[in-house]
Amino acid sequence: MASAAGIPEVRSADAANHGRGEEEPLLGRAGDASQQEDQGLQFNFVIGTAVIAQVGIWILAATIWASVFVSPLALFSAHPLLNSAGILLTTQAILLLQPTHTPKQKKQGANIHGILNLTSILTLVAALVVIEYNKIGHGGTHFESPHAILGLTTYILFFLQAIVGIAQYYTPNVFGSVENAKSIYKYHRMSGYVILILSFATIAAATQTDYNKNVLHIQLWAVVVASVITLIGVLPRIKKQKLGL
Repeated sequence: MASAAGIPEVRSADAANHGRGEEEPLLGRAGDASQQEDQGLQFNFVIGTAVIAQVGIWILAATIWASVFVSPLALFSAHPLLNSAGILLTTQAILLLQPTHTPKQKKQGANIHGILNLTSILTLVAALVVIEYNKIGHGGTHFESPHAILGLTTYILFFLQAIVGIAQYYTPNVFGSVENAKSIYKYHRMSGYVILILSFATIAAATQTDYNKNVLHIQLWAVVVASVITLIGVLPRIKKQKLGL
């Protein structure tokens, strides 16, 4: 149907998705995982399959925290508590930013995404300090078990991810130009999902350590199930266009 000016009218259903068709999520229709223009950022935590992700990540965190608090507390107890808190915050940072699509939403989302991830990095640094202090104090070996190797790799990737993210958004000229900085956004997003998956693998490996087997008793199946549930909620909301697909 055409308007009086001869310009085709946009139907209401199409208007709702106008400008977002190129940001169709991996699963679902265009707009299913997009923040509405009149919605606040807080709704991004539960849009689409985010509810599933929230169930998974909170089950994972609760499983770890419950196991720690029902066991004898020591300085080392802070290590799993801080690490799980860091991954919880990172998951929230991802869920918050995924649905944004307008310039205003992206700017607001990126700032809070950065705050959440910075807080996550600080908790991870504290967790690393705790485990290293504990190892040094007890003359333990460093970075030999699969969990320790995966953990160190994950820490390093988290730090690099944060540095690149901050630089490309707040100081894009270090890449030569704003356009150059924007051109690597998709790689930053891709690596973020890889690091999240690696984080879950690190937690799974932690269930096989002597400390967990003798003290915490966190079950591998519980970690795997909670991690899979989280990813089922996170991955379908990935915007193909944002990854250059």
